[in-house]
Amino acid sequence: MTKKIPVSGAQAPLQNPFAALAPSAFPDVPLPLTPVPKPSKEKRHRVVIRREKSQRGGKTVVVVSQIPTHFSPPEIEILLKQAKKSLGCGGTIAGREVEIQGDQADRVRQFLEGQGFSVAGP
Repeated sequence: MTKKIPVSGAQAPLQNPFAALAPSAFPDVPLPLTPVPKPSKEKRHRVVIRREKSQRGGKTVVVVSQIPTHFSPPEIEILLKQAKKSLGCGGTIAGREVEIQGDQADRVRQFLEGQGFSVAGP
């Protein structure tokens, strides 16, 4: 037979899942964080830009593809953040490609060349 929970009358408050944790269980020293490397402006390699509209509801995006394989994902994220801030637009990473919102291939080209890339495409 199962024990019934009384529903009438005063009940204790819900259990706190963190109540069993003791402060001594946590380390005193914070764990070291690995710094995200900053991309350097030295000679980079060739990237390709292209405009895409298909399956985007008629909106145009500029896709930066063929990013060199020696770029780590955090470096690609830093590049995207700098591009979004510099161009004043949105963007995302899809695999190893960077998608920048809007039909602004010329501005994307200028930004990438300023970062030291040689750019192919429109």
